Amino acid sequence: MSLSVLICDDSNMARKQVLRILPEALADNVQLATNGAEALEVLNSQNIDVLFLDLTMPVVDGVGVLQGIKEAGITVKVFVISADIQPEMQTKVLDLGAKAFLRKPVQLDVLNSHLEQHGLL
Repeated sequence: MSLSVLICDDSNMARKQVLRILPEALADNVQLATNGAEALEVLNSQNIDVLFLDLTMPVVDGVGVLQGIKEAGITVKVFVISADIQPEMQTKVLDLGAKAFLRKPVQLDVLNSHLEQHGLL
């Protein structure tokens, strides 16, 4: 199964960390975005299967990306990876369609568990 993946985070180190722990099945077709506006550009022009999304970013934040996805009717499985672990924010992103809220830095076993739960592994 070859899936297209987009990793969106304004931190180069965070993008590399997610890229480094991606399972082999997801590591073949990966694109990177440094802010939500870039992510929405990619999502509106290409078919992306999985989005790993940070919340706190310049230009357009993660909530803005989730709202844009919802408004445009884009089908993508979104996994939010953030240090903002406030329960209200977790509820908000899940209500906007995110499949899971993962705490930064995401751990391999946690990531794999969520990917398996959503049929991506």
